[in-house]
Amino acid sequence: MRHNKKFNHLSRTADHRRAMLANMTISLIMHKRITTTLAKAKALKMYAEPLINRCKDDSTHSRRVVFSYLQNKEALKELFGPVAEKVGDRKGGYTRIIKLGHRIGDGAPTAFIELVDFDENMAKTAKTGKKTRRSRKSAKASAEVEAPETTAEEATSEE
Repeated sequence: MRHNKKFNHLSRTADHRRAMLANMTISLIMHKRITTTLAKAKALKMYAEPLINRCKDDSTHSRRVVFSYLQNKEALKELFGPVAEKVGDRKGGYTRIIKLGHRIGDGAPTAFIELVDFDENMAKTAKTGKKTRRSRKSAKASAEVEAPETTAEEATSEE
């Protein structure tokens, strides 16, 4: 029985999954944003956030614990340097997942996963896309609703 075994195995053995998540965490720390499948992004969020939380306490013990997961000195320096400065006052939620759509080859849902404090207009670029007809109608309707209200306010202020 699989009681309390809720994490996604990602169709990999435990060693393969651990190595893959460690490599993806290193890439996330170094590049601040990576593109992957939605299932891997969700698994990465569960793997990376405790490590990012650990970097707030810059002690030898926490460095060794994080190094035991990542095995990469450059990523460790980056994590305990600039990343720790940015997330020092944040209580949690260090990563953000933005869905992108489906991959052409196999139809797998893809997503960005990024560090929240390093977004610098990345969220705006990911959300700009093709506008639907429905949103254009609602934008026009809201513009028409606002126009009569401003004239009514001007009329009352002139009296």
